[in-house]
Amino acid sequence: MLHRDVADGVHRIGEHFLNWYLIEESGRLTVVDAGLPASWHSLFEALDGIGRTPGDIEALVLTHAHFDHIGFAERARVELGIPVWVHENDAPLTHRPWLYMSERSPLSYLGSRTLPIVASFIRAGAPRVGPIREIRRFGDEGTLDVPGSPLVLFTPGHTLGHVALYLPERDVVISGDALVTHDPYTDTRGPRIVAQGATADSERALASLERLAGTGVETLLPGHGEPWTGGAERAVQEARRVGVL
Repeated sequence: MLHRDVADGVHRIGEHFLNWYLIEESGRLTVVDAGLPASWHSLFEALDGIGRTPGDIEALVLTHAHFDHIGFAERARVELGIPVWVHENDAPLTHRPWLYMSERSPLSYLGSRTLPIVASFIRAGAPRVGPIREIRRFGDEGTLDVPGSPLVLFTPGHTLGHVALYLPERDVVISGDALVTHDPYTDTRGPRIVAQGATADSERALASLERLAGTGVETLLPGHGEPWTGGAERAVQEARRVGVL
């Protein structure tokens, strides 16, 4: 579940066919994405695993506001007083995370391969995901004033306000769902954009890959699937080869 130091001071929590991350800086923490409701308990287990406490968390930053990335965000805001940051274009989605734009019905991907993934989402509380009542907005670029000082890479397509977070001194990008290595809608693996069943604009998503390639980092940390350590340019080439599903 907890994978420590997948990049320098960046820890991955992988569960329920998704990932979220902790960024450490001088004992302070930023949480990136918030999984599903069951991940609330995983948060405390992960903090214990790295020798930190909830009081060390100063921010929760969302790569985007789909239901499987905001699971414990509102609870963290209310119970721990942690501000939740999101790109301004995804602000409306934080209020209605199930009413997301897609080019194709998610139901069209249901099959024997994907049913275990759907079942895992349900067990982890996906139907209980509700709105985030208060957020902090940010724009298309700049450095976020949170521990780790991630640079915003505006990567729209999966959602209209999707961002990746670039940590240049650590040679890593948290790519969210701009580029994944496991698509839960098709149960296919390797670098790719997410299928049309959960993507607002696939053409734009493919265009946004250029921002990831431009960083030149060795490591990409996706919202779904294993970390990619073969270089951003190679990952983007493969994602473009796979194309739209």
